[in-house]
Amino acid sequence: MRAYQLTTIGSTPALVDLPLPAPGPGEVQVRIAACGLNFADLLMTEGKYQDTPEAPFVMGMELAGTVVAAGPGTSTPVGTRVAVFSGQGGLAEAGNFAEARCTPLPDAMGFDEAAAFQIAYGTSHVALGPRGRLAAGETLVVLGAAGGVGLTAVEIGKRMGARVIACARGADKLEVARKAGADVLIDSETPDLKAALKAAGGADVVYDAIGGEAGEAAFGALKPGGRYLVIGFAGGSQPKLRLNHALVKNLEIHGLYWGGYLKTDPAVLTGSMRTLFGWFAEGGLRPHISARMPLERTAEALEMLRSRRSTGKVVVTME
Repeated sequence: MRAYQLTTIGSTPALVDLPLPAPGPGEVQVRIAACGLNFADLLMTEGKYQDTPEAPFVMGMELAGTVVAAGPGTSTPVGTRVAVFSGQGGLAEAGNFAEARCTPLPDAMGFDEAAAFQIAYGTSHVALGPRGRLAAGETLVVLGAAGGVGLTAVEIGKRMGARVIACARGADKLEVARKAGADVLIDSETPDLKAALKAAGGADVVYDAIGGEAGEAAFGALKPGGRYLVIGFAGGSQPKLRLNHALVKNLEIHGLYWGGYLKTDPAVLTGSMRTLFGWFAEGGLRPHISARMPLERTAEALEMLRSRRSTGKVVVTME
């Protein structure tokens, strides 16, 4: 099979031919149709992601495809269409994955949509629900609102009844956020982002996938009793939060690492994904995929993420 492999941390990944063994106990073999890219894929190449596999490994954290073989002790029928959160192995024509990581797809969900769905929607749903406790009528500020996870936060925030302020860079990205349901649009490069957010009414909840100065500005715009959700640092640096403000204003700061629940409380993810797939089946969610590229153009696809030229998700297709 062809696969996009990182040989050593810090090296340039390459498309190679690898053998494909039979699936082992508890595993199913999936013919991969699509793989969704994530900012974490870039961090892995530098060894900066908290769950970077030991090299060499095949890149690609989430994928979708069809079960073509089943190992001992499994019950998923051959021919089942599945989404898989594997942490690695998605950028390949096929692979063996733990059956427990596979979720059958709704009939109406295409493989590209499924590959773009789990991490982005799962992160926002768990962050805004159990962690952020976003309530109807509250104001949600989303930083990086046109990005892979940020756009899903806009969608889910609106579904939960919030007033959504979307922050993104440039008119084109803000238009994407508007179409996803954002009520207020603010360019993230405005000279005084904190003042702009306060002028728009401030925030009950901040969803920060960017970090840096934007995160600091949004933190300063939180209302008393507000919640600040640490999602990631796509802007390249961590925000320097003034904890005296957290003290005086009774603010809460929550980190959210979606994949970490697989080890600590997998039922949270199982229940969340069940809800999200139900919303999709009702027509309430539609992944925004700004680019679809074949496997041999994976390097170009990753560069779109690195340069922040994409909106929503970038998906690599094998079929």
